[in-house]
Amino acid sequence: MLCHLRTTRRAVETSAMLEWSRMISSKTVVDGKNRLHAEITKSKGRDVLNDPVFNKGLAFPSTERDRMGLRGLLPSVVRSMKEQEKIVMDELCSSWSERKDDMIDKDEAILKSGIHKEDVRRKEVLMGLHERNETLYYKIIMDNFLEMSRIIYTPTVGWACARYSGLYKKPRGMFFSWKDKGEFASMVFNWDSEKVDVVVVTDGSRVLGLGDLGIGGLGISIGKLDLYIAAGGFHPRRVLPVVIDVGTDNPKLRNDPNYMGLVNPRLQGWEYYEVIDEFMEAVALRWPKALVQFEDFQTKHAIKLLQRYKNNFLMFNDDIQGTAATVLAGLYGAMKLQGKPLSALASQKIVLVGAGSAATGVALTVRKAMVLRMGLTMEEAAERFYILDKDGLISKDRSNLSELDRIFYNLKDYARKETDMEGLQVLEVVKRVKPGILIGLTGVGGIFNEDVLTAMNHDPVNPPVIFALSNPTSHTECTPEEALRCTNGRAIYASGSPFTGVLYNGKAVYTSQCNNRFIFPGLGLGAALGQTGKLSSLMINKASEALVELITEEDLSRGAVFPDLADVRSVSCHLAARVIEQAMEEGLELGNEEAVRAAGKGFEALKVYIWGKMWYPSYRPLVYKMDNVSSDCS
Repeated sequence: MLCHLRTTRRAVETSAMLEWSRMISSKTVVDGKNRLHAEITKSKGRDVLNDPVFNKGLAFPSTERDRMGLRGLLPSVVRSMKEQEKIVMDELCSSWSERKDDMIDKDEAILKSGIHKEDVRRKEVLMGLHERNETLYYKIIMDNFLEMSRIIYTPTVGWACARYSGLYKKPRGMFFSWKDKGEFASMVFNWDSEKVDVVVVTDGSRVLGLGDLGIGGLGISIGKLDLYIAAGGFHPRRVLPVVIDVGTDNPKLRNDPNYMGLVNPRLQGWEYYEVIDEFMEAVALRWPKALVQFEDFQTKHAIKLLQRYKNNFLMFNDDIQGTAATVLAGLYGAMKLQGKPLSALASQKIVLVGAGSAATGVALTVRKAMVLRMGLTMEEAAERFYILDKDGLISKDRSNLSELDRIFYNLKDYARKETDMEGLQVLEVVKRVKPGILIGLTGVGGIFNEDVLTAMNHDPVNPPVIFALSNPTSHTECTPEEALRCTNGRAIYASGSPFTGVLYNGKAVYTSQCNNRFIFPGLGLGAALGQTGKLSSLMINKASEALVELITEEDLSRGAVFPDLADVRSVSCHLAARVIEQAMEEGLELGNEEAVRAAGKGFEALKVYIWGKMWYPSYRPLVYKMDNVSSDCS
């Protein structure tokens, strides 16, 4: 009815009436003369955006954004009121049934994405609550963590990222673009928090398994920080989600008139690295103690950026190091489930399918653990791996090995000497090598088919370890039901996406989700709270070992390789304490003397100290402080 009336009214109004209406309502003409009208406010920055009278959304022109301290607080796109009105009216005039969503509308799409309409409904409810009451929002997430984590993080966060421009209501976090180059140092001061403990930054180039989502990648930064707060106890006013907009190579976004990011092709080469350099320097200038987590960067940039900054900034890449630490913990858990010591991992043959940034991190981290903890040489540890990409097994006979080595760090060390194995596919490799461990990081759903899974069941003594780690659900290499069925229920299975329990031969089997949420909140908490200066390989390894310490007999009886039933904050506290201990063992100079003194009193005392520093979502009495109160009573 609203849209019908709107159309009818416009049809009967004359152009003269419209002109007169516009002149009266906008007050642009007084007594026949043009006159400037302006609103006067003492607010700046986010205070302006939170004021419903003064807030213009994306209509602030660039000069006004600079004048009002808004640069970086809004996406770079500028929209007129007419464009804003059209977007709102289009939404008002479209019924729910007409608003097609190819990620949730069909059973086939739900199967592929793992996202249900009910997940989306809950996400929208939580997003609204997040805007109104952050304390209650995080209390609900903490009290219902397992259920809520799939809503605020994978897989539902992928839907939010892909729909970011359509869901956008008000800004959350900061937006840096290559057009702001040279201004980053001033832009960070537009953020009104004097203290920031952790920054999660993405360029949106490789979000989950969904590819280039451009500015929508900010959703993954927000989702990660929700977990930092709920699981790691960070204060919500001391975290900062960031997206760096360098353009997009996604034609769907470029052709979307509602897309809020830059539509130029992505920056490449030194021009790209100069933008990221300026961002890192700006963060260090404003918040020198902040931990910076890199998230969902393209493989070709992810490794280079990690190598570029890891020794000079407190930073890490969660896709490379966080995923790797979680996989290492899962492998340790698998050894424990087999009744073996953690060091037994050194004797395993590992087939790693996938050669992206996550696979790079897994290979480097597991190899380093074998060297530092188990006494192998670098060459011996590399010999334990058989790595495949889309063209099959990688041997030293691969024609583009040097090119691949620039993307997959040290790949030449892992390339097989058996040149006759070059290009062999997964099934052929499994049959020939007979590995104990099969890891998938391919993004190709179903690549671990029935033949591959059956071939993995070759050892009558040791059950096969099968990790299908790609997201979302449609990209999972195999399901837990398939892994158990093809191995007669013997597989030790973990997935990247969440799955419900499987009934096998009348017995409920609850397989684990190998999710970074087990590692990064505690790892980040230890580094940020301890002010360790950097995150070393041994600190990451220690986080993996610490996670295995929490696996209980009940977990093992369920076939779990992670402490799925443990309280999430207890996990983060335990990991953070071990990370701080490891940093001190390495002789790193910690910037937090309180943490050093607590550690000196023992591990449990250190955990008590960490617990005391965690923010807890509860209502506290508010006290008003009046600024500029004069003490002169005369």
